[in-house]
Amino acid sequence: MREFRALWLAQALSFVGDQLAQVALAVLVYDHTKSALLTALVYALTYIPPIVGGPVLSGLADLFPRRTVMIVSDVLRAGLMAVMALVPMPVGGLSVLVFLTVLLGAPFSAARAAVLPDVLEGDRFVAGTAINNITHQGTQMLGFLAGGAVVAVVGTREALALNALTFGASAVILIGGLRRRAAPKGRRDGASLGLWRGTRDGARLVFGDPVLRSLVMFAWLCAFYVIPEGLAAPYAATFGGGAVTVGLLLSAMPTGMVAGAFLFSRFVRPTNRLRAMGWMSMLACLPLIGAGLHPPLWGVVALWALSGVGSAYQLAANAAFVTAVPAAGRGQAFGLAQSGILAGQGVGILVGGAAAQVLGPETVVALAGVLGLSCSAILTLLWNQVRGGVIGGMRGPVERAEPVAVAASQAGGDDLPSGVGRSASAS
Repeated sequence: MREFRALWLAQALSFVGDQLAQVALAVLVYDHTKSALLTALVYALTYIPPIVGGPVLSGLADLFPRRTVMIVSDVLRAGLMAVMALVPMPVGGLSVLVFLTVLLGAPFSAARAAVLPDVLEGDRFVAGTAINNITHQGTQMLGFLAGGAVVAVVGTREALALNALTFGASAVILIGGLRRRAAPKGRRDGASLGLWRGTRDGARLVFGDPVLRSLVMFAWLCAFYVIPEGLAAPYAATFGGGAVTVGLLLSAMPTGMVAGAFLFSRFVRPTNRLRAMGWMSMLACLPLIGAGLHPPLWGVVALWALSGVGSAYQLAANAAFVTAVPAAGRGQAFGLAQSGILAGQGVGILVGGAAAQVLGPETVVALAGVLGLSCSAILTLLWNQVRGGVIGGMRGPVERAEPVAVAASQAGGDDLPSGVGRSASAS
């Protein structure tokens, strides 16, 4: 358990620092450029790197000792964050460093996920994974809100320096708390070719099955309701707000998701979750349309939080996806789902930022709600035609509402994401 505590604390520090940095970067870029497009571009860069280089860099966790991979990744990320904090640079240079920092999260996450089963065995592994997921949701919910206050007090560059310190502290904790293990053996030659083959086979598996096809499309729906996050800074500016307002807006959806996930997993039977999944997906998009009415700040926060509640449908989609995918193809199918989620979120935020330059953030958020609601309604109709088989397969002698481990949102994870924030599992 000593090693797990080290992994957990290092993870928690990194998560807190990441939320702080996201608020600081959004405020820094918007203050310097007054451009919703450039602000969204930098925010979108937190999604793109795992798609571009994540699969390749994740393989480092098989080539080198995983403890070493995590420590080196933390040290390099601390250095990049320190450069961003200390060296004034244009948005282009800042974007490159953001890209590299997020890219280094891929080998760290892969190494942490791979070493966790060595640290915890059996039921302890399941419990540890749940603790990690809950930790991430909690830090995301509170981190954005507290991050806005911290940025307002200490400043944007000072906040980036604090994030550099969290990476450094994470490395120190891993050095002292995680024992050395040899690098894994038996890595196959030609693994890079296997990546392309796996992507192709995963696409055939998922899109050739109507159930898997519906579930992965539900997962990709998050591309619409993540757009408000990328527009948080320009949206806050419409109220004359600064870093605190940005943090408040960014924390609204994660807060709603935590509340919705708790209620959905604790008080709704597993089969009823599948029946409600379509309606919940529409709830994730419908409140965003209210932005077109230009509500006050408290109204925007309430609408975004309600959207987060609806996004808890991803819990049911995640569980059904795990059940429906054949064990032999699970890695391929999850790889496809993960890449599509990250790509959709990155592109959605980028397109939303470009549109906000012309239409304004309120109108763009409302349009994202309209488009998302239309897609979710179509998906719900398709899902209702195929869900019977899934529900029939889940029925047992006694059906009860069992707790579901909440899928956290952080790029570079290992499980089917929740679709809120930088989506991926924190396992």
